Amino acid sequence: MLEGRSLTKHFSVRQGQSILSRRQRLHAVDDVSISLYAGRVTAVVGESGSGKSVLARMLARIVTPTSGQLFLQGEQMPIGQAGRRSYASDVQLVLQDPFASMNPVHTVRHHLARPLMIHKRAGEEIDETLADLLRRVALQPPSRFLDRYPHELSGGQLQRVSFARALAVGPKVILADEPVSMLDVSIRLGLLNLLADLRDRESLAILYITHDIASARYLADDAVVMYAGNVVERAPALRLTDAPAHPYTELLLSAAPDPARAEPVPLVTRGTPPRLVSPPPGCRFHPRCPHAMELCRTTPPPTVEVEQQHQAACWLHVPAGARQAVQPAGGELRPSRSPDARKETARSKQS
Repeated sequence: MLEGRSLTKHFSVRQGQSILSRRQRLHAVDDVSISLYAGRVTAVVGESGSGKSVLARMLARIVTPTSGQLFLQGEQMPIGQAGRRSYASDVQLVLQDPFASMNPVHTVRHHLARPLMIHKRAGEEIDETLADLLRRVALQPPSRFLDRYPHELSGGQLQRVSFARALAVGPKVILADEPVSMLDVSIRLGLLNLLADLRDRESLAILYITHDIASARYLADDAVVMYAGNVVERAPALRLTDAPAHPYTELLLSAAPDPARAEPVPLVTRGTPPRLVSPPPGCRFHPRCPHAMELCRTTPPPTVEVEQQHQAACWLHVPAGARQAVQPAGGELRPSRSPDARKETARSKQS
């Protein structure tokens, strides 16, 4: 339904507060490709600052890519804003904070009727259309909600109204940017089940952005892991969480709570994501990776087919002979000098 090819977005930012400060380029998203299919949920997982929301806004054509191509049902879309209204009738974005995305001085009726009027879908039976939208997101009876203001609804109810507003124009694709992160844990499951129901009942293509890899496993059919503006791994969601192939995915899984886990998994890495105005050379995860080699510091890793439909961008999955062929001139391929590596070297010398 929707495909982004080699999407890249760089922002120009000032280094300081002064208007004379030098401007720098922030690498928000670099060369990311993604495909969304009808009747499937694709999860994009990663820490804050990994580029997930910028990717969603490029797919929604709210943010103009620096480079890359966008295809809707096989037809290439213009990069600029031309034809964006007709595009929005097929691709809708649901934002993270429902209270910030609603005008507090207007009722639910206004918020649902407005897209119908903008896209010329408001017929004579508009009240029945609005009631049907609320039924589709499990807000019943509709008469209880139509004339309420946003502050009179709970966060979960208001987020369901956000989905009803997105469904009003009959989209084929829903881009959900962390739709449950602002909600109480007790009501998140209901929203995830709503997304699953929309996928199954209406055959929508859904992009689910989250930093919670456990919810991605629960809801998604496919999963894409992003780190510092790059895609580091992609696979069917269950396979990715059962057998992760990238050290960063392993880090995300080790941080996720699991009631079936007997003991907490030790986090073998430390640190924070890099500054995207000056991302590290080579693999962007190498400063935090416990398996980093010298090659990781200098050369970006290729995307390797670990197994069918499972890809990872990591030098660990490249045969040793191929790694030797691209290692820096005069440089020996060896593990980086992390604390764990130094301990291992010391034990080897003692033995």
